[in-house]
Amino acid sequence: MASPWEVYEALIDDLPDGVTVAASRRGPRWTRVLNSADGLGSAWSLKAVSRPAASADIPDVGRPLRDVAALARSWNLAEASVGLAAINSWYSRPEVAASHGFVPTGDGLTWGQVFDPYQDAVAGLKVAVIGHFPFARRVLWRAGELWTLERDPRPGDYPDTACEYLLPQADYVFISSSSLVNKTMPRLVDLAVGGGAHTVLVGPSTPMHPLFLDLGVATVTGFVPAAEVRSAADLEELAASGEIGPGVRMHLHAVGE
Repeated sequence: MASPWEVYEALIDDLPDGVTVAASRRGPRWTRVLNSADGLGSAWSLKAVSRPAASADIPDVGRPLRDVAALARSWNLAEASVGLAAINSWYSRPEVAASHGFVPTGDGLTWGQVFDPYQDAVAGLKVAVIGHFPFARRVLWRAGELWTLERDPRPGDYPDTACEYLLPQADYVFISSSSLVNKTMPRLVDLAVGGGAHTVLVGPSTPMHPLFLDLGVATVTGFVPAAEVRSAADLEELAASGEIGPGVRMHLHAVGE
């Protein structure tokens, strides 16, 4: 890609006119936006506020969805979480995801099983996971080498700055889409795909849009919140729980995958 902003611009440009924000909630773990077309989107909450918020004095509710989605470009990362949730509120609508070729992954599957399809495929290979998924190592134990890269590293993790050194060596790379919030995803995809890795986007922060396949990503895995979660009160309840809430995983594979 000529510019890392191309990903953000494409996601925002494909949003419809005439849709507004009906509710938003910034929780300690998940930020959510509900739009006037009954779509609900989620993004991982990042709390970094090093730059002034572009819309600190402007309520999200009632604003055009496109305007709030544009906050994904903000360098105030708490604000950028709202922008990505707004983007996902459109692409996480079941009919929109289906129109882009996404299909349900399977009944009863949670994010705890997101790595399961790769358990045998990674045997003996070098695998990088961007983001600390506590269940990843349990599933991907057959990998010859397994590297977890994390901005806030836990014991055994690599700092995310190791990406420049490790991703070009990896055979499989799993990228948490919360990296769209902190703006690292375009570079991570370049490093992974450029090194020839089978690259997968994972997590409820993932916009279910086929543009990622054009960048060389093999599989895009996203999340459609359950239909019963559709009010400001529901958003408050989910924020208090800290959980992603009910819903279904959907995915899109590149041709030949």
